[in-house]
This record gives sequence, C-alpha cells and structure tokens, in this order.
Amino acid sequence: MVSESFRAHPSEYLLALSRPPTIGPPIIYSPTKQTTETNRNIFVIDSVEKMMGEVWSQLGSLMASIMFVYAMYEQFFPRHLRIHATKYTQKFTAVFYPYIQISFSEFSGERLKKSEAYTAIRTYLSANSSQRVRRLKAEEVKDSQNPLIFSMEDNEEITDEFQGVQLWWRASYKVPKTQSFSFYPTSEEKRFLTLTFHKRHRDLVTASYIQHVMKQGRDIAVQNRTLKLYTNNPSKDWSGYKQTKWSHVNFEHPSTFQTLAMDPKKKEEIVDDLDRFKAGKEYYAKVGKAWKRGYLLYGPPGTGKSSMIAAMANYMNYDVYDLELTAVKENTDLRKLLIETSSKSIIVIEDIDCSIDLTGQRKKKKEKDEDEEKPKNPEKKAEEEEKKGSKVTLSGLLNFIDGIWSACGGERIIIFTTNFVDKLDPALIRRGRMDKHIEMSYCGYEAFKVLAKNYLGVESHTLFPTIEKLLGETNMPPADVAENLMPKSIVADSELCLKSLIESLEEAKKKAEEEAEKKAKEDEEARLKEELAKEEKVEANGKSGEEVKENGSVH
Repeated sequence: MVSESFRAHPSEYLLALSRPPTIGPPIIYSPTKQTTETNRNIFVIDSVEKMMGEVWSQLGSLMASIMFVYAMYEQFFPRHLRIHATKYTQKFTAVFYPYIQISFSEFSGERLKKSEAYTAIRTYLSANSSQRVRRLKAEEVKDSQNPLIFSMEDNEEITDEFQGVQLWWRASYKVPKTQSFSFYPTSEEKRFLTLTFHKRHRDLVTASYIQHVMKQGRDIAVQNRTLKLYTNNPSKDWSGYKQTKWSHVNFEHPSTFQTLAMDPKKKEEIVDDLDRFKAGKEYYAKVGKAWKRGYLLYGPPGTGKSSMIAAMANYMNYDVYDLELTAVKENTDLRKLLIETSSKSIIVIEDIDCSIDLTGQRKKKKEKDEDEEKPKNPEKKAEEEEKKGSKVTLSGLLNFIDGIWSACGGERIIIFTTNFVDKLDPALIRRGRMDKHIEMSYCGYEAFKVLAKNYLGVESHTLFPTIEKLLGETNMPPADVAENLMPKSIVADSELCLKSLIESLEEAKKKAEEEAEKKAKEDEEARLKEELAKEEKVEANGKSGEEVKENGSVH
C-alpha cells in the first residue's frame, strides 16, 4: 500500500521510484489512477520527441537530396534543355495559378537611362507605404510639405486597391552571378517593382490602373520636388564599387531674378524667353527640333554669370548639372553623361575657354598629322597618352550640344560661360547651338539700384547722382559694387556704405586713367620705334644700292 504522504503528493512517489533500492523491509506501492495518468503523459512526450526527431531527420535528408539533384541538374543538364523545362513548367503552373505579374525595371535601354515609369511608380508607392509596410527607408527633403519621405525597403510587399480590385506590389532586386572575385565587385544590382493581380482584371490594370499610378506618382514628385546640384564623377570611377556617373547635393542657391544686378529690361527679356521655352513643347515638335535651348553667358569676371544660372534654375524649377570636362575621358563618356541627365534640367559648362583646349584644335590638326607620320617609341607614346588626360574633342562637344544624342530627353537648357568669347570656336557658339547670347557687362546705374535695395533697403539717396555719374565713367563689376555696399559692422549705416562705394569708384577711375595714360605712352613709344625701324631699313636699302652701282663701275 502507498503511504498517505505519497497519495497526497504523487511527485514524491515518482521521486521514490527513481531512488536506488535500500536495505530493509520491502515497500509495496500500489499505483493509483493519478500515477497511471502521469506515466501515460511521460510516455506520450517521449513518443512525440522521438517522432519529431525522426521527422526532422527525414526532412534534412530530403532537403539534402533536393539540393544535390538541383546541383546536378544545373551542372550537367544541357542549357537548352533547361530552357525548355522551365518554359513548360511555367505553362503547367499557369493552368493552376490565376495571377499575372508585370515587372518594371529601374533602367531602360540596356541600363543607359533610368526608367521614368519606375521612378513615378516608386514615388506613388512611397506615399502609400508608410502605414502598411514594416520596413521603410526615410529620406529628408528640405523646403517641402513633408520633411521626411518614406519608401518601402527591398523585398517588401504592399497591397493596393483600385475600383474594388486588390493588387500587390513588391520591391525586389537581382544580383547577377559573377565568375570572378574582387575586393571591389561591380554593383550590377537590377532593381525592379513587380505588380501582381488576378488575370480577370488584366484590361482594367493595363488600360487604367498603371496610368493612374504613374500620374499620381508624377504629381507627388512635383509636390515634394527639391532642386539638386549635380557634378560628374571622373570616368575612371564609373566601374567597381563607385558606379554613379553623377553625384549630387541639394541646390540651395538663393539667387533670383529679383536679386540679380542687371538692367530690368534685359531681365524681362530673359524671363520672357524662358517662359516661351517652358511652354514650347508642341512648338518644338511642330518645327522638328529637340526641346532644348542654349545660352551663352559672356563677360568679365564678377559680372554675375553664376548668379544668372542660379536665378534661371530657381525660376524654372530645374536641376543643375555642372559638367566638368576635364574629368571626362573621351567623347563616348560625354554621351553617357548626357543620357544620365534628367528632363527639366540645366547643363552648365563654366569657363569653357579654360576647361579643355577646344579653341585651337582645328589649327593644330595639320601639325598633329605631321607628328603622327614620325615614328614614336611605344612606351613614350603610352606615357604621353596617360598625361594627356581628357580626349574630348570639339566634334564630340558639338554632337553633345545638338547631335542625335541630344534629343534623348527633353526640356533641357545648356549654358556655356566664358570671360573671353573671342577665344571660342565660332562653330561652338553659333545660333542653333547657343541660341541666345547674353552679355554680362559691368555694373550700370539700374543694376546699382537693385543692389542698393537688396543690400541696404534704400531706393533713393542724395548720393545716388554722384554714384550714377561715376558708374558712367568707370567699369566696375557688380560683385565689387556689392562688396562695397555690404555693411562691414553692426553700426555701419547706408550712407557710410554708399560713401565707401564712391571712394572705390573714384580709386577705380583714377587707376583706369593711369593705365590708359600708360598704355597710350607705350603705344606711342611702340609707334616711334616702328617708324625708326622703317627709316633705318630705308637707309640700309639706299646704301646697299649705291654699293652695287660702285661695284658695277669697277668691273
């Protein structure tokens, strides 16, 4: 019989069963209903554990077998047979799988250009993913209604609904198989968005839903648009772990046409020209021209060429691409950079006369041909090619401006700036390439009034007539005028700044007069030297004639 303590506490009974036998009189245990149930539970647990171990063991063996068979299939099964097997497998699956998938790749045209459809859809999904997706990417956007823009991470899925129809979007990427190992592997990730929907909604999706998504995405992009300033990376960095051709920062230049120091009539003319261009899509298509326009900004340093570019960008709401020609290896790379630029953008080449040698290429062509005829040491030739740097030619730049490739994309403005317009090849700046030439001249009285209002908040002053007279007699760039108008201390007032400007103008006038006198004196000396040289030459010719006559009479 089991003692009362064991009957009250079955756990002690089990503990007693696990103890080794002791010497003494035998204890007789009489199992009860509760102990029998406990033993049954222990047996069941052991059986389940044993069964799960066998299941996991069989599952592991099955997975290993599948992996082995798949590896053998990939390694030894002929490729053309695998293609057929995949094709018929997909056909067989389509019989039972009622859903259709449409993929939108990030790039189009063999990765030459970013897909506008992909960008618009991504923007649309970003606006609808913040409440539905677990993993999000956050991007800060300045001067926007939403300071943070959220978008879904890779391999995330979002459900959308259109006219009562449910659809699924998934962001994915694919990394191609590489046969070589590198510490800086090429990043050839192919990103794409996949749309899944039931096949009975095919017409609705292809005819209405996709257009709706793209329109909504473009509208959202306009609302959240932040201007960007791009610069091109060196051509040698386009492969490997640095693959982007352009790097960018937010464009935050405050220049506008209201703050630009220029004659108001001239500003109005430029603004009207920009308005006509922006609204001229149909007109350009009608006349058969690419939707682009070229501007040449020329003038002395400090006359506001860079400020004009910034004012254009802010007025048109266009991104700016600052193209550094010395970082471009050859003409082919120039075309690739052009393709990577977006519509609604301004492509700028500043100080084009100093970027690379484009001015004397035609004159040097004959000399180059003569040099090529002479045999050169291969090692020396390779060193010269390496030192040469950029191989961009005038022909390549002309094709970049208005060649066939320039029509890839629309609504672009191309701007050249130079301090010396006479140095540029006429073919580079002819009408049709640089459609409008804008001279950025020295500061005039009208430009001064704009600067005085911007810097001092003054629209009229007793010193204005004096300044007007001096500006008419002196050449001073707007940058120098603005520097004099800027208060140098907290206590400096407008009158003090205007007097400082008058002193600078008087000094500049005096300096200009001294330089003019010096130049006139040098010119006069040069003229006298030239006349003296001519007289000496005439005298020398006269003496030589007399000697010839004398020699002739002796013979």
